[in-house]
Amino acid sequence: MSDRKSTPKAGTGAGTAPRAAAPEVSARAAALPREALEIAAGYAFTGPALHLGALLWEGGCLPDAQIRVPLPMLNRHGLVAGATGTGKTKTLQLIAEQLSAQGVPVFLADVKGDLSGVAAPGQPGDKVGARAAEVQQRWAAKGCPAEFYALGGIGRGIPVRATITSFGPVLLSKVLRLNPTQEQSLGLIFHYADTKGLELVDLKDLRAVVAFLTSDEGKGELKGIGGLSTATAGVILRSLTAFEAQGMADFFGEPEFDTGELLRTAQDGRGMVSVLELAAVQDRPQLFSTFLMWLLADLFHDLPEVGDADRPKLVFFFDEAHLLFDDASEAFLDAITRTVRLIRSKGVGVFFVTQTPKDVPADVLGQLGNRIQHALRAFTPDDQKALKATVKTFPNSSYDLEELLTGLGTGEAVVTVLSEKGAPTPVAATRLRAPESLMGPLDAAELERAVTSSALYGRYAQAVDRESAYERLQASRGGKGPDEIRGGKGPDEIREAVGGAGEHRARQQKEQPSVVEQVVGSGMFKSLARSVGTQIGREITRSVFGTARRRR
Repeated sequence: MSDRKSTPKAGTGAGTAPRAAAPEVSARAAALPREALEIAAGYAFTGPALHLGALLWEGGCLPDAQIRVPLPMLNRHGLVAGATGTGKTKTLQLIAEQLSAQGVPVFLADVKGDLSGVAAPGQPGDKVGARAAEVQQRWAAKGCPAEFYALGGIGRGIPVRATITSFGPVLLSKVLRLNPTQEQSLGLIFHYADTKGLELVDLKDLRAVVAFLTSDEGKGELKGIGGLSTATAGVILRSLTAFEAQGMADFFGEPEFDTGELLRTAQDGRGMVSVLELAAVQDRPQLFSTFLMWLLADLFHDLPEVGDADRPKLVFFFDEAHLLFDDASEAFLDAITRTVRLIRSKGVGVFFVTQTPKDVPADVLGQLGNRIQHALRAFTPDDQKALKATVKTFPNSSYDLEELLTGLGTGEAVVTVLSEKGAPTPVAATRLRAPESLMGPLDAAELERAVTSSALYGRYAQAVDRESAYERLQASRGGKGPDEIRGGKGPDEIREAVGGAGEHRARQQKEQPSVVEQVVGSGMFKSLARSVGTQIGREITRSVFGTARRRR
C-alpha cells in the first residue's frame, strides 16, 4: 500500500453523516489520524448497515474505523471488481451473509462453483482468527438458508428453464448471435406467434413457426408488416440447429422457473440465498450471461413499484458481467441500461462482478453507486490503461490510487458507497472481514442432498412437453412433421387452425390480468411501443427486452 497521501480536498465525502451523528467515531478521535478520522466519519451511519471491514491507512489496519454500507442504499446497485485471485468471490459471500441475516433475499451467480459453501458454517482457523482480530470482527461460524439451481438441470441444482415466448426475441437474438436485421426478423416471427396464439415453449416450436412462415402456405402471412426473407429464415433455422446441437435445448421448456422464488425468506426470517450453479455451463458464456439478464428482466416485468424502501427486496449479483456486454448490439445495451435504471424502484439491487470498471458500459457504470474495487495488475500496457481508467471512475481521494490499487493484498479493496443521504462516501482502502460461512464448495453429496430435499425440486425437476406451436401446426397438417409443411391441409385450413389458437390464447389473456396491463395506458408505455416498431409494437404485454407475460 502507498504511504503517499494528501490533505483531502474540500468537499471530499460531502453529504456524508456529520461527525456529531457518530459518537463512536468522535470518542476515538484522538486515536486516529485526522485524515483517517474524516474518512471514518463518512461511514458512521445511524441506520442499519452491512459491515465490510476496517480502514487501511499508512500500511496499517485501523479497527476503530469501520467501513460500512447502508442497507437501504443496496438497491442503488454496485460494482465488485478486481483481478483474478484478489478475493471478489469472498466479498460476495460476505455481503450475501449479512443481507440474509437482515432478512433480504440474495441471488448469486456461481460461475466457478465455489459459492455453495454459503449454506454451511465456516471452519475456524488461524488465518480467520487473525483477520477477525485485525478488523474487530466477532466471527462465528454460520451458514445461510440456501437453494441451489442449475440452468436446464445441467449440473447440480433445481432446473431453471424458460419458455421461448417469455425469453423473447431480443435476448434470444443475443444467444443466437444474430445481426440487427436478423433480430428484427425474429421479432416479426414472435409477433406472428403472439397474435395467432402459437405458444413458443421450446426450440421445436420456434422452428415449426419459422418453417411455416417460409412455406408456400405461410409466406404471405407477414407481407403486410415487412415479410420474412428465405435467406434470413435460413440463418435463423441454422442458428437454432447449431444451438440445439450444442446441447442447449434443455434450457428452454416447461415447467418454467418462477422468478418470484428468488424473493423468499426462510422460516426464521432470514433471506434465502439462491445460488445458480454455472460451473457445468461456463464454456457457454453467451447463454448463461443472457439467461441471467432474463432473470432480471422477468423480475422487472413482474414486480410492482415500491420506491425507496428501508431494505431491498432482493440483491442480485451478476458474475462475469463483461460476458453480457461483449458483442452486444446498441439496442441490447440500451435495454440493459433501462432495466438497471428502472429496477431500482422495484426494490432490486444489482451488483455487477467483473475485473475492471471498463468491462461495464459507461451508461450502466454511471448507475452503480456502491463500489468495491479489489487489486488490479499493471503488467502490460493494456493493464496500465485499464488501471488509469479505473482511477478516473473514483471520487477525489487522499490516496495515490494508481499505486494503491496495484499494491492491495487478497481480501483488501478500495471502497466508496452511497451514504444514507445518497451522496458518495470518501474513498476508503479497506481490509475486508472474513465470511462466516464455508469459504469453498460444499461436498458433492451434501450439495445433492440440499437440492433433492428442497420443496422446489418436485415442482421443477421433471420437464413437461405440453401442446404448443409445434403440436398445433402439426395437427393442422394432418400430423406431418415440422419440415413437411407443404403437405397436408391447405392454406385456408392451416390459417383457420392457427386463428382458432389465437382466439383461445386471447381468452386466456383476458382471464389472466397482470401488472403490465395496469400500465399499458401510460404515455411512456405507448411511446415505447411506437419506438419498438412493427415487429413487437402490438404485443402490449411484452417488456423492453421483448419478454412476455407468462402463465404461472
